Amino acid sequence: QVQLVESGGGLVQTGGSLRLSCAVSGRTLSNYNMIWYRQAPGKEREFVATITSSGSTYYADSVKGRFTLSSDNAKNTVSLQMNSLKPGDPAIYYCNHAPYWGPGTQVTVSS
Repeated sequence: QVQLVESGGGLVQTGGSLRLSCAVSGRTLSNYNMIWYRQAPGKEREFVATITSSGSTYYADSVKGRFTLSSDNAKNTVSLQMNSLKPGDPAIYYCNHAPYWGPGTQVTVSS
C-alpha cells in the first residue's frame, strides 16, 4: 500500500522559512516524479514544484528563487525548503507521487 505523508507545515511570519517534507512508503521514491501543489481557500490547486525521477527540478514562477526541492532516496523523502515566505504563499501544500496524494499540510504566513 502506497502512502504519502506531508509534514513541516505551520505558522511563520512574512519573510520567514519553513521546510516541508513528504515521506513515501510502499514504493521507491526515485522511480517517479514528485510534485508539490498548493491550494489556498477559494482558489484552485496550483503547481508549486517538481523533482523528476532523474533529479531535475522545476518551479512555478511564483516560488522560483525562494523554494528549493531536495530528495533523500535513502529515506524515501522529498523536502521543500521555503524561504522568504510571502502573504501569497499560505495554503494547504500537497505532495503527489502519481497517482497518489498526501493529505496535505497547512502553511500560514502572518504579516
